[in-house]
This record gives sequence, structure tokens and C-alpha cells, in this order.
Amino acid sequence: MNKILSLAAALVLAAGPASAHVTFETATAAVGTTYKAVLRIPHGCGGKATDSVRVRIPEGVVSVKPMPKPGWTIDKVVAPYAAEYELHGRKVAEGVTEISWSGGSLADDEYDEFVFRGTLDASMEGGKTIYFPVIQSCGQDVARWIEVPAEGQDAHELEFPAPALELTHGEHAGH
Repeated sequence: MNKILSLAAALVLAAGPASAHVTFETATAAVGTTYKAVLRIPHGCGGKATDSVRVRIPEGVVSVKPMPKPGWTIDKVVAPYAAEYELHGRKVAEGVTEISWSGGSLADDEYDEFVFRGTLDASMEGGKTIYFPVIQSCGQDVARWIEVPAEGQDAHELEFPAPALELTHGEHAGH
């Protein structure tokens, strides 16, 4: 009986981290505000340490700045936005569209957070959900947290869902 319980416990523990997803610490934010995004990386890939995390920034999230992380190198891709946005009284047509942290080592059995902030443009629609696709690299292995649910589909049905941010109506929306 003890062997069966021990085996069952081992299977549950082994399955736990594998089913954990990359998520945001705070999964809702108001349009027209600055959002501090805390990406939670719960484990490595197939038992290997994470050595790179890359996130794509969706349209409408502007003035993005990553937080430095000791032991990791930050790379930013700056590119034109699909639209022009107004930020603090000035027009912005380009900005950070992708951030990557690399060169560190996050063991498979450890957890860490990767932080950036950005402004959720007031033109974005409250009540919608936006997605931040993440590529997690562990040497030659890769976990692609890029799946976006189809209309009406439950995100919990996805194997590798992209981190989601639910937009709420901000008090400054439309200003």
C-alpha cells in the first residue's frame, strides 16, 4: 500500500510543474494606464534550465521598458507600430515590440519573474483580452507559449497558452 501511495505522490509531483503555464502576476489592467507586467516562469523545459525568455508586445502597448535582471542580458526590438499613438502630448510611431532576457540560468525546479512596464493606450477597447506570446528557451529545447484561444474557446483548453491580459475600462480612456 505504501508503495502505491508513494508512486501516486511521485506522479502527482512530477505532473505538477509540467502543467504550469507562463502567466502574468496581475492579469487585468485598465486602458489608458501604465501596466507593470510580471511574467511568471514556473519551470524549465523538459527538465532543463531556462536560459532565455522572449516576449512579443501586442499593438497598443507603448513606451515599454524592461526591468534589468542580474545575470541576464536584455535585448529590445524597436519597430514601427501599426498605428500612431499619443503619449504625454507627443506622437509616437515606434517603440519596443519585443523583449528578450538571455544568458542567465533558471533551473527547472526553480521559479522566477521577468518584469517590464508599458502604457496601455487609451484607444484600446476595455472588455477585450490581449496576448503576449512568450518563447522560453532551455538550451536546444523550447517552450512556445504562443497559443491564443479561438472565439468562444476556453484558454484552459490550450496546451501552451500565451499570457493573457484582460483590459478594463480606464478612468482616463478616451483622453
